[in-house]
Amino acid sequence: MASSVIIYFLLLSLSLFSLSCLSAPQTPNTKPHPFILPINKDPSTNLFYTSLGIGTPRKNFNLAIDLAGENLWYNCDTNYNSSSYIPIACGSKKCPDVACIGCNGPFKPGCTNNTCPGTAFNSLAKFIFSGGLGEDILFISQNQVSGLLSSCIDVDGFPSFTGDESPLNGLPKNTNGIIGLSRSNFSLPIQLALKNKLPPKFSLCLPSSNKQGFTNLLVGSVSGDPFKELSKFVQTTPLIVNPVSTGSVSVKGVPSDEYFIDVKAIKIDGNDLNLKPSLLSIDKKGNGGTKISTLIPFTELQSSVYKPFIRDFLKKASDRKLKRVASVAPFEACFDSTSIGNSVPRIDLELQGGVQWTIHETNLMVNVKKNVACLAFVDGGTEPKMSFVKASIVIGGHQLEDNLLVFDLASSKLSFSSSLLVHNASCS
Repeated sequence: MASSVIIYFLLLSLSLFSLSCLSAPQTPNTKPHPFILPINKDPSTNLFYTSLGIGTPRKNFNLAIDLAGENLWYNCDTNYNSSSYIPIACGSKKCPDVACIGCNGPFKPGCTNNTCPGTAFNSLAKFIFSGGLGEDILFISQNQVSGLLSSCIDVDGFPSFTGDESPLNGLPKNTNGIIGLSRSNFSLPIQLALKNKLPPKFSLCLPSSNKQGFTNLLVGSVSGDPFKELSKFVQTTPLIVNPVSTGSVSVKGVPSDEYFIDVKAIKIDGNDLNLKPSLLSIDKKGNGGTKISTLIPFTELQSSVYKPFIRDFLKKASDRKLKRVASVAPFEACFDSTSIGNSVPRIDLELQGGVQWTIHETNLMVNVKKNVACLAFVDGGTEPKMSFVKASIVIGGHQLEDNLLVFDLASSKLSFSSSLLVHNASCS
């Protein structure tokens, strides 16, 4: 249905695209509301999603949350239409004139001519997909927002999109796209910040089980923070920039849009794990370091980190009289949950600035079946997946549950709470 697009030039243009073209005049909102969206957890994939309305008439879309996602993209299938959809024309101020897509009709969102291409990237799928870049009305909490860019892709229009070849592969079954929260100029937090002339800053609080969490896409958009009470629990560490692109297509000289933090050491029951310092830092090729992900359900450690980590953890667990049982894939360290009590070894990440991110028991262990709980860390292997580079540590969604995270992109800082449960609070 849609014509093929030269993906390399598309991603290059998106990466180098000027911030100025995203800002647009806006009528002042006399009754501002925070840009807050609810977050739910999908039990089958252990991933997280939110819901927002798009178009005229309004249609609600469930969208998977991706901290590495560069934009908002959604499946505008055969049955979808919107009278307020405006495709971005090739060669316009909002689209560098390097590529163009067209369509044979019938014309609708996802099927327009002379249209700027927009990516629909999902790191859980095999390929990079392209749809049309456009503007439409978004309904975020009590706000009706126009002038924000998103990508619309008609999955039904590509008969070859089946199984793991679909843009929706690996995402929760009830979702129809991704809301990207990365450093990209096309991510929703940055677009909202530009539109409202505020510094880009958003918060994220992932729920556990069937509870509900939240994301505030633009902290500071209203006077008075509705979650100010939680801020007293946070510590702050710098966000660092990986100078090498970590996406599926590496563009020379373009840094990564993902969020990295500087882990100086890993402690188990207060003792430093014996690791080569080089494993925890980012090398000249962009490998190494620690990034935060919401599309990885459980923390992955590169094999050279995982092996000494699991060895030391099992020793500490044995000292604490935890009864080990057979492993349950993908987890190696599993225990009789009746023997655990409050005896799980403590894990601390020592971060830049002298602060510690403590991973408490609820974020360390996962119940896999009756009376069996496993350490929710997995061996990430040695080779990168859907990327040219590999992080040494990828902090996954389970370790983030009921942790308040505030990403301050203007000052490049991350504020984090560790588990709110120890303060008799939660993301819900």
